[in-house]
Amino acid sequence: MDFITKDPILEFKPDTLEYIRKQYNLDKPGQMKKSIDILRDWVQKQNHLRKRDFSDDYYERAIISCKGSIERAKGQLDRICTMRTLLPHFFTNCNVKTDLGNVIDAVYTIFLPKLTDDHYRVEIVKLNDISIQASQNMDYFRSTIVLAEYARAHDYMNGVIAIIDITEANLVDYLSKINPTYLRQALSIYIEGYGIRIKSIHLVTTSKVLDVLLAMVKQVMSPKIAGRVHIHKTIEEIHEFVPKHILPKDYGGEERSIKELNAEWLDVLASDSHVQYMREMNGASTDENCRQSDKFNEQCAGMPGTFRLLSID
Repeated sequence: MDFITKDPILEFKPDTLEYIRKQYNLDKPGQMKKSIDILRDWVQKQNHLRKRDFSDDYYERAIISCKGSIERAKGQLDRICTMRTLLPHFFTNCNVKTDLGNVIDAVYTIFLPKLTDDHYRVEIVKLNDISIQASQNMDYFRSTIVLAEYARAHDYMNGVIAIIDITEANLVDYLSKINPTYLRQALSIYIEGYGIRIKSIHLVTTSKVLDVLLAMVKQVMSPKIAGRVHIHKTIEEIHEFVPKHILPKDYGGEERSIKELNAEWLDVLASDSHVQYMREMNGASTDENCRQSDKFNEQCAGMPGTFRLLSID
């Protein structure tokens, strides 16, 4: 990758590629190509992987998300393929505009166009005052998998700053519908499978059931990630952590409104090209009959659920 391809929504700084590569000593001529070649050669030898023709851009983003470690990138790529096999209900072929009911209106989940000065991407999850059924839990997580897959294919960033806006939602109603097991598994897919590095999480809410929310956060997140959670009562408090010009105008910023950005994201994620790409990537699973049993235990134990017994927690 000599440059970052222009994207319909995501924007990059002129020095993003060089800045991020340099952090991991991959900025010298030919160094990234050498790392990609090593990772590609390893993938070609893994008979249990059903897909072994990932693009060089895909390999590079895997290496970057693992802070330049080829060994960690091998494990990450193996994990996401294994997760598609053992958690297939997250990875269905769907059109986010037509197949997920009112979930796309109840919860906006978007990446903002502009990066921060240190090249982090800001994600906003906005819960609207629209009721959903408990049975729609999985539909929401499927929509976020489609977004995560797009980010893996097109974004280039240091990590994510997440803003979870609950100011307009009925938090009690939402909490009653959340399946903690699905949430825990989804977080494992995002972090362990897609390599999304979370710099901080900012919850914005004035709800009196905050203690219940925090208890759920601690239940589904590792202590390390839970320690990065910040609680805010107003959107304005977010400005201390995220530059205003990056934020949507309804968050006191200069960017397009979150409703406009959500509509743009739905168009991109429901495009024929991305729907086809999702079909291809959902097939990038594993044939566990072809994996050495000792390697399965070594590489897959510790994933969400008791993978040693192929039983999902």
